[in-house]
Amino acid sequence: MARVPNKHNRDQNSNFQGVLSDLQGWELSLKEKDKKMKSQYHSPGHNEKGVSTSSANQFGYSRNSDPISRISSSLLQDEESPDANSEKELGNEYFKQKKFNEAIDCYSRSIALSPSAVAYANRAMAYLRIKRYAEAENDCSEALNLDDRYIKAYSRRATARKELGKLKASIEDSEFALRLEPNNQEVKKQHADVKDLYKKEVLKKASAAAATDSTQEAKRLGVTEDQTGHTKVGGKPSGAGSKIAEISMASGNISSKPELDGPLEGGKTLKENPQGDKSIGKKREQKPSVQELASRAASLAVAEAAKNLSPPKTAYQFEVSWRGLSGDPVLQGTFLKAISPTTLPQLFKNALSAPILIDIIKCVATLFTEETELAVKYLDNLTKVSRFDMIIMCLSAADKTDLHKMWEEVFSNTNSTEYTETLGKLRLKYCPVR
Repeated sequence: MARVPNKHNRDQNSNFQGVLSDLQGWELSLKEKDKKMKSQYHSPGHNEKGVSTSSANQFGYSRNSDPISRISSSLLQDEESPDANSEKELGNEYFKQKKFNEAIDCYSRSIALSPSAVAYANRAMAYLRIKRYAEAENDCSEALNLDDRYIKAYSRRATARKELGKLKASIEDSEFALRLEPNNQEVKKQHADVKDLYKKEVLKKASAAAATDSTQEAKRLGVTEDQTGHTKVGGKPSGAGSKIAEISMASGNISSKPELDGPLEGGKTLKENPQGDKSIGKKREQKPSVQELASRAASLAVAEAAKNLSPPKTAYQFEVSWRGLSGDPVLQGTFLKAISPTTLPQLFKNALSAPILIDIIKCVATLFTEETELAVKYLDNLTKVSRFDMIIMCLSAADKTDLHKMWEEVFSNTNSTEYTETLGKLRLKYCPVR
């Protein structure tokens, strides 16, 4: 027989049903609140925690008061803000699309953020494409101030200088680039083209100068040419048997070649001197040749350079000036003394070449007897130049022989005991034991 629940059990069941109903209602309420919170989280007037922005501000709270929020914000800003490299890369993309002005803008922003030799050289290339050669030259110079072994900067500056008519400077740039990279075919061709152009320019100027000299000499002698092409002397035509002068415009000289003796205007007569030269009255003064004029100009340039010697700022400037003073040890010594010995490592960085090193040591040797202290400082600071040991190790046999000879005959023969120990240590670096 089934058991009938008593009143107490019925009351317990009723209470249980009520609690269960409350729990279900609470669960539904929580779900509703959760939905509202999620919608508030994504609404524009609320922050990440679902708190109203106005309420947060009312109580003095802000998003930036949370350290984590501040870090997240800064990371987002770093990701969104441009950097020098991304601007440079964007400039490269514009350059490939031949949008050179846009590329220039990108390279300019990259330089403003963080100057680099590559950004300057790339902007120079863009300037070359739109024929702004002066800006291209300046940018290449800035690139070389940051990296004086950057071959592309030398090559692009050579191009800019060629277009600006600075042919000699252009040749120097391409020559230096070839020293850094002798097998670069593009630079080789560039160097050859500029040299040919320079030779043509020199020849053109020389021919113009010779033509001017010839014209002036013809006027001095009174030699003219009439409309029929006949030569006149002193305003009178010269006959077939009394030809006075022939003007050679190509050579720039006027040669008097009379075929027959005869009277001239004013009672002058043609005479032949014992050497067989025919002249009017007295022998005409010989005009200097183009080679002589060039030699004189070179001498004047060297003398002028000696008056304006100034310390170079880069290895390139040093080599150009040094090469310009080659053959004159006195001027080279003056130029070297304009440079403080302690600046040599920073000046050359890693651009010191073996030929320049040997030349400097030879120059120091000429100073050693009279200025021993200064000479020792140069020798000491040269050893601090980057890759010095490698340069010494890779010297040719002839250079090593010359170096040993200089050390034996000059640097080891000092009367001052003050520098004996220092020179002994330096000798081990310049002439390592083989």
